[in-house]
Amino acid sequence: MLPPDTSGVQLSPDEVARFARHLILPEVGMEGQKRLKAASVLCVGTGGLGSPLLLYLAAAGVGRLGIVDFDVVDHSNLQRQVIHGTSWVGKPKIESAKARILEINPHCQVDLYETALTSENALEIISGYDLVCDGTDNFPTRYLVNDACVLLGKPNVYGSIFRFEGQATVFNLDAESPNYRDLFPEPPPPGMVPSCAEGGVVGVLPGIIGVIQATEAVKIITGIGTTLSGRLLLFDALAMKFRELKLRPNPERPVIDKLIDYQEFCGVGGTAPGQEESGAVESISVGELKTLLDGDTSGLVLIDVRNPPEAEIAGIPGAVLIPLDQIENGTAVERIQQLAAGKSLYVHCKLGGRSAKALIALKRHGIEGINVSGGIDAWSQEVDPSVLRY
Repeated sequence: MLPPDTSGVQLSPDEVARFARHLILPEVGMEGQKRLKAASVLCVGTGGLGSPLLLYLAAAGVGRLGIVDFDVVDHSNLQRQVIHGTSWVGKPKIESAKARILEINPHCQVDLYETALTSENALEIISGYDLVCDGTDNFPTRYLVNDACVLLGKPNVYGSIFRFEGQATVFNLDAESPNYRDLFPEPPPPGMVPSCAEGGVVGVLPGIIGVIQATEAVKIITGIGTTLSGRLLLFDALAMKFRELKLRPNPERPVIDKLIDYQEFCGVGGTAPGQEESGAVESISVGELKTLLDGDTSGLVLIDVRNPPEAEIAGIPGAVLIPLDQIENGTAVERIQQLAAGKSLYVHCKLGGRSAKALIALKRHGIEGINVSGGIDAWSQEVDPSVLRY
């Protein structure tokens, strides 16, 4: 139950000095700080959202933090995942996060779970914590976290980000609260919502949303203020505007009585990011494409459906840039018909997801083509390492 039981909890002289600015707040005080010390919070993910979450929960004095992640630090993470540093590239994110947390607050107990959260381990892991902060970036894990929290009666502090927009709320605060399935009764079709790896994200955005999540967690633990339960907070960084939507429980939502196969539920089948739709179209590997490009290219055309800023970073020689949005809105269809007349059409993007969507859209106009599996990212890794990865 929250707030935590503080009987027997004491603050050391170092902790009194460390948290002095909390202690002089009437809303927090000694009792509130003891609640923070007695509390345990599980953070699922140490990426853009998990980084500020963990930094500020540690700094606030949360006594026990659990971290679930199985990824390693990559150079592309450092633009927004501020808990990690350059010296940790190639090393486990959970170890990097723990080292930074203990620098901020050596009194914090940090428990690490270097694994993917699954239907087999979620209940066991989450059951040992007072609340969960969802820092994930995919629908299967969000549904899994939600359902496990509902089954265990744990609050779920939610956030999500994309490009310049973010949202946050609190799910399952009590038995009358909405949960994630009230916001998304059904997952969107695979590939409909691009990942940050394909769509991009401004680096400061996860900091803003992650700090909002941390604020909600602190309020829940200390029992102060009004939480976002029942309200979805939307943030537009370009306009610097916040707005709210009411979120209520749906009386007709299905009862959550067990954990399921969430990959199957979301229709992604365990595929790699960017590849969810590739199974719907014919495809070739980048190695096969290289063989074709090394031969007579008069009978083929290669289209790059990425955005112009991406094409400025790197490209496959000979590709014609036609962004996906021009294909989906139909403005580029006639041009592609002319380019592909009497030729074999091949389409690529960064990872393979957008090019598959382009081919599905083109098929509705009677244009057949072949997807380049893995896109330019696979080209860089398997064919030409001089092509920049991003």
